[in-house]
Amino acid sequence: QVQPVESGGGLVQAGGSLRLSCTASGRTFSSYALGWFRQAPGKEREFVAAVNGGGVFTRYADSVKGRFTVSRDNAKNTVYLQLNSLKPEDTAVYYCAAGPILTMLPRYDYWGQGTQVTVSS
Repeated sequence: QVQPVESGGGLVQAGGSLRLSCTASGRTFSSYALGWFRQAPGKEREFVAAVNGGGVFTRYADSVKGRFTVSRDNAKNTVYLQLNSLKPEDTAVYYCAAGPILTMLPRYDYWGQGTQVTVSS
């Protein structure tokens, strides 16, 4: 079992960058796929990016391809989401989730509380 905890959110101007971190406790961290999702006010939660346990395979939503990069450091039990070229429509609460399978669906077992990202125009 793991408990993801996100950090790194904040307020940034359009075109700027942020790096989100997700640290998860547990000795089996490397066996979990980690996904990032986001939810904007009044909208459903949507997939952003994911990485498998070994950090070799990744998936991205079309809306963030070429701008966001997901990576992980299993020695630090941490997954990162680098957000570049941010747009106002990227404003949302970003969630980290852990599960046994790399998927773009919200079928992850463990979810963090989220971190707010706000992009001003």
